[in-house]
Amino acid sequence: MSISKRLYETTCIINASLEDSQIEATIAHLSEVIIRNGGELVATNRWGRKRLAYPIEKKNNGFYVNMEFLANGPVIKQLDRTYTLDENILRFLTVQLDTKAVATRQAPPAPAPRVEQATPVAAPPPPPEPAKEPLFADDDAPPAA
Repeated sequence: MSISKRLYETTCIINASLEDSQIEATIAHLSEVIIRNGGELVATNRWGRKRLAYPIEKKNNGFYVNMEFLANGPVIKQLDRTYTLDENILRFLTVQLDTKAVATRQAPPAPAPRVEQATPVAAPPPPPEPAKEPLFADDDAPPAA
C-alpha cells in the first residue's frame, strides 16, 4: 500500500551570526535530510537576515529559510528531530499546505475588472454672497480727524 506524498512547507530561523558558508551548509544539511528520507524538494527560499521581534537565545537577528517539499509523515519526524538537535537553528515550523491554497497560488491571476471612466461633471456655481451692510450709517459716521 503506497501513501501519496503531501506538500509541506517548513520555515526555520538560523543563527545569523554564522558565516554565509556555515548557513549554506546548514541549509544543505536540511535539504539532504528531506531527500534522504524520501522527500522531494520543491523550492528553497532564502529570505535572508532579519531582525527578530524579540530576542531568542540572546540573539537579535536570524537568517530565515523557507522550504517547500513533498513528503510522507516519517520525513517530518526526522526533520523535526534534525531541527531540535542542531544548535544553529533558533526556531522552526513545519506545516502541511492546504490543497486549495496551493491551487489558487498556481492559478493565473484573474483579469482586473474593467472600470469605465466617468464623464466629468461641472461643479455647481458657488452660492451668492449675502449683501454687506455698511459699518456706519451716514448719520453715525465717526468724526473726521
